[in-house]
Amino acid sequence: MTKYFRRRCPSNCIFSPHFPPNNPQRFTCVHRIYGASNIGKMLEELAVEDRAIAVETLYYEAKCRVQDPVYGCAGLIPWLQQELNIAQSELAKTRAQIALVSANYVAFQQNGVEDDPSNSWFS
Repeated sequence: MTKYFRRRCPSNCIFSPHFPPNNPQRFTCVHRIYGASNIGKMLEELAVEDRAIAVETLYYEAKCRVQDPVYGCAGLIPWLQQELNIAQSELAKTRAQIALVSANYVAFQQNGVEDDPSNSWFS
């Protein structure tokens, strides 16, 4: 933040614990979206122990807004829903395969074949 405003943060600066000087792009990203004044006001309204997670959230939302100016982080929802649908479909297929193998195994056992490991079709 020091280089961004061309001045040093005082020792009691609300930004310094959350925007280290070795990561200036973090502050730049958040400042571009929210503005330093608004960030400062938000942080001042929060309890000290809640500020770190608030800054992480602001940074995440700002990065998403820079990447997708129209939807921001809400643009991830359709992608996540698609991923969830794919995972649910794969789970249903896997469960169906397990049920089929289980049914075949039960039928195999009921036909009187011994449980001999050398004769097993699962090996």
